[in-house]
Amino acid sequence: MVKQKNYEPLAKGIIAHVGGQENVDSVIHCFTRLRFYLKDEGLAETEKVQKLDGVIDVMKSGGQYQVIIGNGVKDVYDAVIDELGSAFAQDSEEGTVDENQGRKRGNPLSELIGVITGAVSPVVGVLAAGGILKGLLAMFTGFHWMSTSGNLYMLLNAMGDSAFFFLPIIIGFTAGRRLGADPIVTAVIGGVIAYPTILTAAGKGSDIMSIGSLHFPFVTYTYTIFPMILAAWMAAKLTKWVKSWLPTYLQLIFTPLIVILVVSTITLLITGPVITWLADGLASGIAWSLQTSGWVSGLLIGGLYQILVIFGLHWGVVPLVANDIATTGHSYLNAIICQTMIAQGAAVLAVAIKSKKTGLKEISFGSAISAFCGVTEPAIYGVNLRYRRVFISGLIGSAVGGFITGLLHVNMWGFAGSLIGFPSFVNPKIGIDASFWGFIIASAVSLIVGFVIAYTWGYNDKMETGKEIQRVQQPGSKQRSA
Repeated sequence: MVKQKNYEPLAKGIIAHVGGQENVDSVIHCFTRLRFYLKDEGLAETEKVQKLDGVIDVMKSGGQYQVIIGNGVKDVYDAVIDELGSAFAQDSEEGTVDENQGRKRGNPLSELIGVITGAVSPVVGVLAAGGILKGLLAMFTGFHWMSTSGNLYMLLNAMGDSAFFFLPIIIGFTAGRRLGADPIVTAVIGGVIAYPTILTAAGKGSDIMSIGSLHFPFVTYTYTIFPMILAAWMAAKLTKWVKSWLPTYLQLIFTPLIVILVVSTITLLITGPVITWLADGLASGIAWSLQTSGWVSGLLIGGLYQILVIFGLHWGVVPLVANDIATTGHSYLNAIICQTMIAQGAAVLAVAIKSKKTGLKEISFGSAISAFCGVTEPAIYGVNLRYRRVFISGLIGSAVGGFITGLLHVNMWGFAGSLIGFPSFVNPKIGIDASFWGFIIASAVSLIVGFVIAYTWGYNDKMETGKEIQRVQQPGSKQRSA
């Protein structure tokens, strides 16, 4: 039986070196990072945080002090919240009623990325799992291994599709929690716009109402993200305003009643259709640009995407992928992004195989597996950035893989990325087609190029991390070595 690791000492160390409990406003987490909102980042002792056993690295971006942990981040987060108290958890209602209290606001882009991170990151795992299952079902039915009319298909399809179909409810909950609204109320609003009779009316092209020549149509909101993020923001603002004048003894019932009525109505009549149309246009524009200049886009996105990951800015791209899939059913963009994960995994795999340092081999093998499963931060921060040429090797591999992906117009029908996402390249309508084989070819090239360059040029055991990389200078921080 595997013994559960005790994360209490690590949690205490992190809290102490970020300035103590009194310097923490709130904290959230994504796949690999603890994301602190600190009252004064100048009080954080970054070098001491970096030296803690269990910490991969530290970054400052988007108004957040990001402590990179890796795959065990959820356990470390739980230990940190145990030490700080539930009021500091930004994923608890208690900790988010006044979302900006004591926090220095960043620029609007940073604020937006923070909201997207808090709303989307909790659901990425289930979307990826659902995408893999749907891809496998497409493969099974395409090879006639399973009938689409059978009960087994119906059950498995429900398991794979539920996270996407009810995404407005899920995003309503997570966005409400992040923005300081009542997450149950915002989940109910998500349920309103995803209600079956509304979906049926949208499928028929019906209007909710008409005023003269002005029509307010029913719109399908399954698979959508942006309308619910805006609805959660409206709910947070309206809740605060209603509580400012409504007597306390009436708030339990009438606050959610007013918020659900008002926000649901505004979303259904105005903001939902407008955002959906804009999202459709955005998805069509991205698809058009990737198809018309596929190899250029593939080369640029493939070569640069993992640089966004360094700063945590890739969360600004995640909703674009989700929007692609929601509006068109596929994503050329995500097909290119997949190659960046594979190439970074190949680069760190080269280190694992070439190095004779036991500790480094263990970290590298684990990081390679993580990257091939779609999470590259352990590879980037644990190894690749510490040996700059390894990271560059991965960028070269992903640029070439992205070039081939764009050149062959490879498409993708699911959310899961990297090698584990191969079922997402099976066309659900016709089964295995040119996109699947294009993915195989591009992936093989990304693997070979990333691995060979890292093995022959990117790494040797004589390299020292402190000499091999100069870290990105963050505003207000001191330059430091690895």
